[in-house]
Amino acid sequence: MKIKMLFPVLLTAAIAVSGCVSNKKYNDLQASYNRLDSNTRELRGKYLLTERNYAVASDRIKSLDDQLASERANNKQLQSALDKCLSSNGQGNINISKLVDEINRSNRYIQELVNAKNKSDSLNMVLTNNLTRSLSAQEAQGVDIQVLKGVVYISLADNMLYKSGSYEISDKAGATLAKIAKIITDYSNYDVLVEGNTDNVPIVQKNIRNNWDLSTLRASSVVQALQNNYQVDPKRLTAGGRGEYNPIADNSTPSGRAQNRRTQIIITPKLDQFMDLIGKAPENQPKQ
Repeated sequence: MKIKMLFPVLLTAAIAVSGCVSNKKYNDLQASYNRLDSNTRELRGKYLLTERNYAVASDRIKSLDDQLASERANNKQLQSALDKCLSSNGQGNINISKLVDEINRSNRYIQELVNAKNKSDSLNMVLTNNLTRSLSAQEAQGVDIQVLKGVVYISLADNMLYKSGSYEISDKAGATLAKIAKIITDYSNYDVLVEGNTDNVPIVQKNIRNNWDLSTLRASSVVQALQNNYQVDPKRLTAGGRGEYNPIADNSTPSGRAQNRRTQIIITPKLDQFMDLIGKAPENQPKQ
């Protein structure tokens, strides 16, 4: 991995500059590297778990769609047979009664399938409603919430969280983070990844080397605020930075760069919580 290759280079550079490295300094660097390597493996594991959960949920919805299409085709055939039966003088009342019973059973099964599919389709709405319930209209303008493939993405503009050109949390960020923490606490068994993103303008700060540093430091600041100020369990939290390399808009315009300067809070349900949410979909389903 690039991280493993980078550590010896950094260590060599440190030796060249200082002439020698104390055992304590070396051990600190080794421990820092070990933590970074462990976090990378953990994040990779969570990514693979999310992919698996999505595949299972997608297969479930596809299976329901297939069953629904098959049952509707069967119902159509039954109705056609009934129509022929009614128009034919040679058919008895018993056959007609059996066909009506089969059509009724088919209609009931179709309704069950429709309800099951609607519950799956309602998952996005359930999650979005829960996530936005605590935000005012003004706060919601700087917050973008999406549910994609069973994963919740809360995207916050940089000016909502940080001091200008810094990774320090601003005073005004407290109210928003408190509400985000409430959402995270509501889903206490979910994993949470805080991911920093920047535009492509190079950072000019003595203590920040580049946009990689800035994005990672910002994510770390949010993680620590959630832990220290809002008592979110740190075992659930992961901080990561993607620098300028995950843009969602064109960096050649001011508005595009503003969109790219964001922090994403990614709430990942495990498979059992995903299926439980489907069970909590709204009772009133749209008729089809």
